[in-house]
Amino acid sequence: MFGSGSAMSASNRKAKGTRNEHRSMRLLEAAGYACTRAAASLGAWDIIAIGSADVVLVQVKTRDWPGSVELETLRLFSAPANARKLIHRWRDRQRLPDVREL
Repeated sequence: MFGSGSAMSASNRKAKGTRNEHRSMRLLEAAGYACTRAAASLGAWDIIAIGSADVVLVQVKTRDWPGSVELETLRLFSAPANARKLIHRWRDRQRLPDVREL
């Protein structure tokens, strides 16, 4: 029942997602970026990270990659030329996320 993840309550899923967003922020901050979370905004990006030479927009996912509709929304998002669009996917018991650049 609990192995599939489908039985997890909505509040537990949200808490897990928030933890993974903070984990991604710590990685970016360690790389020299100033980060902010777009908490509860329901916007396209979960984290905006500003570096000395670029901006990184990050969508954080727990377990699964985004679906095709969400992926297309992220790809079409208008951003400056020096912005990188990343997806961080965190899997259970993983120390670092899988990262895809769009």
